Amino acid sequence: MKALLITIDGPSGAGKTTVSRRMAERLGYTYVDTGALYRAVAWVALSRGCGVDDETLSEICENLVLEFKRGPSGPRLYANGEDVTDSLRTPQITMMASAVSARPVVRTYLLGVQRELAKGGGVVFEGRDMGTVVFPEADIKFYLDAQPETRARRRHSELAEKNQKVTLPEVGAAMKKRDEDDSTRALAPLKPAADAIVVDSTSMGIEAVVETMMAHIEHS
Repeated sequence: MKALLITIDGPSGAGKTTVSRRMAERLGYTYVDTGALYRAVAWVALSRGCGVDDETLSEICENLVLEFKRGPSGPRLYANGEDVTDSLRTPQITMMASAVSARPVVRTYLLGVQRELAKGGGVVFEGRDMGTVVFPEADIKFYLDAQPETRARRRHSELAEKNQKVTLPEVGAAMKKRDEDDSTRALAPLKPAADAIVVDSTSMGIEAVVETMMAHIEHS
């Protein structure tokens, strides 16, 4: 069977990360969390106390080496040799990542990184514009969504497990703002690709979502 290039887009809290990981495991494919790439750029900017002007971001990207390496619990992301995986899911990084992802200089840099990772297929890319902008020629495109309240509860639970002190209303408000920012920006707005398979996970567990997607893949 041909090694496929699969994209899974959608808003935060829809279950993309867990579903993408499971899909990759089932298929024996490589999993790539593209959101983590943007978060890594945001992490560098914040750690330096930098703004998000194009000149600063251009300098960061020119000197940034991003690598995924296998770890005991899954892929780990390294920025210039430093494992930044566990530092990327704070609310501050989330909002900064949304800001830097709208900058053409960052998108151009990461476009090259992502397309290099896709060579040869056998990859599941999780993101927000994978099927619309980065890989419009992808073999199979999914758009995973859920009701805002459901997504907020899921994200709040994730943060609580990591001992991050944030209330459910705060998570919901931050998520609403990011949804608005990402879906209304002029450059690569968040939306399903015209040929994407839309899956609503509001009332579905992870395994049900994975099985639904696997059925589409097997019949493609």
